[in-house]
Amino acid sequence: MNIVLVYPEIPQNTGNIARTCAATGAVLHLIEPLGFSLADRYLKRAGLDYWDMMSYHVYPDLETFFSGLPEKARLFFATTKAPQRYDQAAYRDGDYLVFGQETRGLPENLLSKRYGNCIRIPMREKARSLNLSNSVAVVLYEALRQQQFEGLKQTGTLTGREEQEGAWLDYV
Repeated sequence: MNIVLVYPEIPQNTGNIARTCAATGAVLHLIEPLGFSLADRYLKRAGLDYWDMMSYHVYPDLETFFSGLPEKARLFFATTKAPQRYDQAAYRDGDYLVFGQETRGLPENLLSKRYGNCIRIPMREKARSLNLSNSVAVVLYEALRQQQFEGLKQTGTLTGREEQEGAWLDYV
């Protein structure tokens, strides 16, 4: 899967998204201008030590990004203005999930050209939007669910590590 951030503004969001990409194997595509430096300490801190587990590409503008796409690339545009819910789309491996900047979303002239590929996360009427990194996680994990989480570890086990006892244990 591919995650595309168009003009991201907040380094902590992009760092969190980079960590999600590392955990899922998704490729991150960043479209400039960015609202931060890739050397930003907040960006690195939010991504923790996952930067070497993921791959990302930076493009100087949308035209360069679009011109480099494979011929049959499928793109889905996340927006509060979409006609369909994100879980109504049928995702395939290699799809591009496109998200806009935190304060403005995606440009409407872009959305109008691909309106049938616009997806929305349902929320209450007066809510403007969800946090960008949360939105990416919601949509990406639905796409991965539709692919049976192919290639991802799907079960975990307790470690048996020593834990400090606490009175709260009496409540569980």
